[in-house]
Amino acid sequence: MTKTKSQIDEKRDEFERLLEESFVKAHSVADIVEGSVIRKEKDGWLVSVKGTKTEAYLPDREVSDTVEAGDLKEFYVLREENDEEQMLLSLKRLSSAQAWAQLNDAKIQGDTIFAKVVSVVKGGVLVDVADLKGFIPTSQLRGGAATDTLINTKIEVKVLEVDPKKNKLIFSQRQAVDEARGQMVDEIISNLEEGRIVKGEVVRIADFGAFVDINGIDGLLPISEMSWSRIKHPSDVITLGESLEVMVIKIDSELKRISLSLKRLGEDPWQKIEGEFKEGQTIEGTVNKVTSFGTFINIFPGVEALLPISEINGAGSEFKAGDSVKVVIKKFTPQEHRIALTMAE
Repeated sequence: MTKTKSQIDEKRDEFERLLEESFVKAHSVADIVEGSVIRKEKDGWLVSVKGTKTEAYLPDREVSDTVEAGDLKEFYVLREENDEEQMLLSLKRLSSAQAWAQLNDAKIQGDTIFAKVVSVVKGGVLVDVADLKGFIPTSQLRGGAATDTLINTKIEVKVLEVDPKKNKLIFSQRQAVDEARGQMVDEIISNLEEGRIVKGEVVRIADFGAFVDINGIDGLLPISEMSWSRIKHPSDVITLGESLEVMVIKIDSELKRISLSLKRLGEDPWQKIEGEFKEGQTIEGTVNKVTSFGTFINIFPGVEALLPISEINGAGSEFKAGDSVKVVIKKFTPQEHRIALTMAE
């Protein structure tokens, strides 16, 4: 049977229609789509979404700025189209969706971004990034501690986790700092030398000492290098965030580490006492610490001498910090920073 021209045209038109429909994209919730505003309805606007054959609806409550018929805009898909309901759009959530997408890209690419600290909470700090709220755990903070001094400051961070469905954003300041440190540490260390006095900021305090930021890298200030006098904890001498001058006392280029000293900026008290004391001299000191092997006694500002338990004759059990006691210098070797004592009769 021979087909007429009209039948052939109908078949061709049907084929083209089916072909066109096969290229129509189905959009899902959270997609960003492009569309043209058609007209105003009672409580919203009708929008023709590019790549679809039906009209979507933009409620007035989801409009963030001025909308007019004919506007070409991007929209956030609140609800996908189905057999019973048309696609629902939002302009309000567009910037938020774009921010989530950008943060996800930053996570994938390993980019460093800026975050503003807005408050200190249990376990870390809350930050603002592109009007989205995120969290930095204490373990991911540079100094390992969340303090009020961070509030309203902008810090560099790495994106650890992005989950818009759970409204979950996790960042790390420590990773950003470590990456930056790795890039600059060689150059900074090459410009340092032992004995140089430099300025830094205390960024972390631990029982064994403190870490001081020197031009972007952290140097260790041991507790033993903080004061010529014995101290119980670094916080007795310095505070987190404090700016101070320190001396570079050791540089390990291979391990990329620098060691610092605060006490060496002042005069060594052991040098002062070389002509002040002598063996056999009776002096009065103040008990600083009592141990199982002896008692440490301050005999000069910044100078501690040891009264061994064998020299105490049982009286040491009554000593306590702050007591005044008369002693005799039994051995005096200030060059070795050692003074041995015995009880005065």
